[in-house]
Formats: sequence, structure tokens, C-alpha cells
Amino acid sequence: MWSLIVAIVIGFIAGLIARAIHPGDDKAGFIVTTLLGIVGSLLATYGGRLLGLYPEGSSAGFIASVIGAIVVLFIYNLVVKKT
Repeated sequence: MWSLIVAIVIGFIAGLIARAIHPGDDKAGFIVTTLLGIVGSLLATYGGRLLGLYPEGSSAGFIASVIGAIVVLFIYNLVVKKT
């Protein structure tokens, strides 16, 4: 349970950093950006566990969370631009 809370907090910060790093004109607001960061952090955490990079009960590191947030933000921008 604690690793989930840590992943959410790191994802909040990672979402803001991913927004600053990701190029382009994003129409997403603060709430959407932080939610995408949290999703990216959780994606990095559970994806890393699935690949065997992280042991059970630990969360992804900060850099992996930022990379996950950038990936989710990129996919979000692709989906939003097509609709």
C-alpha cells in the first residue's frame, strides 16, 4: 500500500516535469497533467515489476516515473489531436 502512495506522489511531480520536458502546445490543464503523471508513474512501477526490474512492494524510481509520464503524455496528445 505504501508503494502505491509513493508512486502517486512521485507521479504528481513527474507529471509536472514531463509537461516541461515534452515539446509542443499542450491544451491539458494542471489537473490533467498531474493525473497523466500519476498514470505514468504507476505504469513505470507495475511495468518494472512485470519485467523484473523492481521487487514486489517497491515503486519505480523518479527517472523511470518521468519517462513513464512522458510516454503517457505523448500518447494523450496523439489521441487528443485525432479527435
